[in-house]
Amino acid sequence: QVRLEESGGGYVQTGDSLRLSCVVSGSIFSINVMAWYRQGPGKERELVAVINDGGTRYADSVEGRFTISRDNAKNTMYLQMNSLNAEDTAIYYCAAGQFYAQIGNGGGYWGQGTQVTVSS
Repeated sequence: QVRLEESGGGYVQTGDSLRLSCVVSGSIFSINVMAWYRQGPGKERELVAVINDGGTRYADSVEGRFTISRDNAKNTMYLQMNSLNAEDTAIYYCAAGQFYAQIGNGGGYWGQGTQVTVSS
């Protein structure tokens, strides 16, 4: 089993920055891809960023403002979020799996989420 735990959310002002963390524990040898998703109020869950050995990919809405990274020594994935705006308000979830398609279909492993609220 794999366990994911997010942290770092909070209440910030427009233009501020936050860094989210996702600590992975358990059978991490099965993990090849990790991602951040978010679900805003009244919205469907959407992909924010994904990272694997092949590189990174971002949603158009966060490209240039957010950076996904991971520290394998610490079994931790990060999401650096800069120039935040009200549209970024959401619960942010980290996800992990063997293949991206697995995560994209809602499978794999998911954390409980961390709330990010950006005040305008």
